[in-house]
Amino acid sequence: MTTTDIARTVVGIIGNIISGFLFLSPMPTFVAICKRGSVEQYSPAPYLATLVNCMVWTLYGLPMVHPHSLLVVTINGSGCVIELIYVTLFLIYSDRRKRVKVFLLLLLELIFIIALTAITLTLAHTTKKRSAIVGTICIVFNIMMYASPLAVMKLVITTKSVEYMPLFISIASFGNGVAWTTYALIRFDPFITVPNGIGTLFAVAQLILYATYYKSTKRQIAAREGNIEMDRTEVVVGNDGQETKPSY
Repeated sequence: MTTTDIARTVVGIIGNIISGFLFLSPMPTFVAICKRGSVEQYSPAPYLATLVNCMVWTLYGLPMVHPHSLLVVTINGSGCVIELIYVTLFLIYSDRRKRVKVFLLLLLELIFIIALTAITLTLAHTTKKRSAIVGTICIVFNIMMYASPLAVMKLVITTKSVEYMPLFISIASFGNGVAWTTYALIRFDPFITVPNGIGTLFAVAQLILYATYYKSTKRQIAAREGNIEMDRTEVVVGNDGQETKPSY
């Protein structure tokens, strides 16, 4: 094994670890969703986009498509399982309208990956051609995964609040983009370099937004909690001069 191979393997392992944190970073969000019994304003888009992205990259890393890509398969295979759990929780805790939408999108993703696998393995007869086909699609879906928080970023700008854009995901996305861009540059792989380079820029934009609206978010949350506390402690003075708490 050459020095280049060793360096690439080490960076790939680091990429696996950071990607693992990226996939697990929404856990606090889903713990909160389970406690509240509702997904509220959280969007399923990042999880659906990440799921299809992981499925396509798992296909790309298979030996019959792109040999010597075990580290790509291990992390993206794990990502498929984790993202399926998140999407399942969305199905459980969404209202009926959102649940139907999420289910249909999930079904379309599964149909797509089955069709892509069948077409690639039957019509393309060399690993070079298979890598080109699946790799090109990987670029598209990887960019979609990184760009999926754009809807949330719009909400942040509109509300001047980062309450629904978890910091953990933004940090993990940044680390993930940097690690895999480095991995791809050691032994140049354009299909990994392009989307992860763009993904790093998206993550930087999210971190800038977070820093910009962090203080205003704290003020909004404090004001909301203050209003709730006032509602709870409010008393109504009756005609007899006795204080009574209002009924709810």
